[in-house]
Amino acid sequence: MFKYFPTNYVWNLSVDLAIEMGARIGEIEAMCAPLQEAAKKPDAQGVQAFRDTWAKMADQLCELAEEDEARGRMLSAGEKYARAASYLITCERLQAHKAPGRLELYKRMLDLFERGTSLADENCERVEIPYEGKHISGLLVRAENSSGRAPVLVQVNGLDSTKEMKYRVGLPSWLAKRGVSSLIIDQPGTGEALRLQNLVARYDSEHWASPVVDWLEARDDVDASRIGMEGVSLGGYFCPRAVAFEPRFACGVCWGANHDWRDVQKRRLENEGDFPVPHYWAHVRWVWGAEDMDEFMAIAENVHLDGVVEKIKVPFLVTHGEKDSQIPLKWAERTYEQLSNSPKRELKVFTEREGGVQHSSFDNSINAGQYIADWVAETLGGQTAKS
Repeated sequence: MFKYFPTNYVWNLSVDLAIEMGARIGEIEAMCAPLQEAAKKPDAQGVQAFRDTWAKMADQLCELAEEDEARGRMLSAGEKYARAASYLITCERLQAHKAPGRLELYKRMLDLFERGTSLADENCERVEIPYEGKHISGLLVRAENSSGRAPVLVQVNGLDSTKEMKYRVGLPSWLAKRGVSSLIIDQPGTGEALRLQNLVARYDSEHWASPVVDWLEARDDVDASRIGMEGVSLGGYFCPRAVAFEPRFACGVCWGANHDWRDVQKRRLENEGDFPVPHYWAHVRWVWGAEDMDEFMAIAENVHLDGVVEKIKVPFLVTHGEKDSQIPLKWAERTYEQLSNSPKRELKVFTEREGGVQHSSFDNSINAGQYIADWVAETLGGQTAKS
């Protein structure tokens, strides 16, 4: 794990995630060098300083992008807008949910992301899936070199990630090269669903997963018999739950297992394990729509996979970093053990040798992500080599 700030795990996690999204080391140095003292301050003070320097770099990139546009250099402009969006994602996720200006920061990130992908001519289309009178927003990345109906992997967030983060880390592009499309969504409790539509998380993830499958089945570029799902971090709970209760999924993948999130909350109350974001308890109450800690802990009692993964009857891959400091490895082992009815189950623990040892491989995602992409392609009928 790259540790720019020796005493602040949450900030190091954020910097590492930014690197995985394509941050440039010179810009990281420029943004983080002034923050050494701020990293030691209480959350509210510290995260404001973090936000100021990262948003300033985003502003600078936008100015440069505008200069590119004026000269007709749209590909260069698109890349800069995209990177600016990634920097805004990074500082936005650290803010308390009621922090002044947070929502505006998020909306600006969405605009810059869309502008960046459009100008750079990326294989990425924004889509909206009807859900409970509102919609689930997603990013559709189409399989390359495919003229017919392609397999697709639905990809879902963890507690505090967004579809833009998951897209930038790279799994959708790695899958596209293997002939597999991707649909990355902001499910209830994350991204746009939470921030713009007040759709909070729910433990019965099949409730929102089934309409997503309905939407995919209606498309003429999707092979409805080859729809899989992947979930990262807390998505390592949402994905197995959805695959267990939505039989139309053809496979599942956990990028970081999360078998018993209720137990993780109890341990965090006892200060065991690292928090993923500042203001943690306020953040989880916001995500789950809980008024107070008693209500949140009552909700959390439902967030476990005991008696659930036994219902999975399709291939399933469980991955985990051997040095995950948020979710103990034992929970990946528990998920694998209980996948007793899966015809093709696998537990892959990433070690120092291949990298990706931290939570959901945020320290080095590319080898882990390529492993997942290969497994998905082999399982759903893609390709892992040139024909």
